[in-house]
Amino acid sequence: MLLISFAALIIGVAIGYGYGTKVGYKSGDADGFARAEDQAKKLQEAAGQKAATEAAKAANPFQTTNPLQSVDTNPFEKAKKVLNPFQ
Repeated sequence: MLLISFAALIIGVAIGYGYGTKVGYKSGDADGFARAEDQAKKLQEAAGQKAATEAAKAANPFQTTNPLQSVDTNPFEKAKKVLNPFQ
């Protein structure tokens, strides 16, 4: 009787271990792998977009800063206000 219960216990532990490995470890590993693949694809797409943007900027020889960016549209407007304070 003791031998049969001990054998049943060993078989139960083996079945539980097999089921736990199948359900827990393998599915968790597959889910983690899928998440890692998605994350790697997103990182590669972002790196590709960044490289394309930098290449486009480097390839455009006409892209310069505007030397008249800080210039007012009508510089005489300020002088008019200073010279004619009653308006």
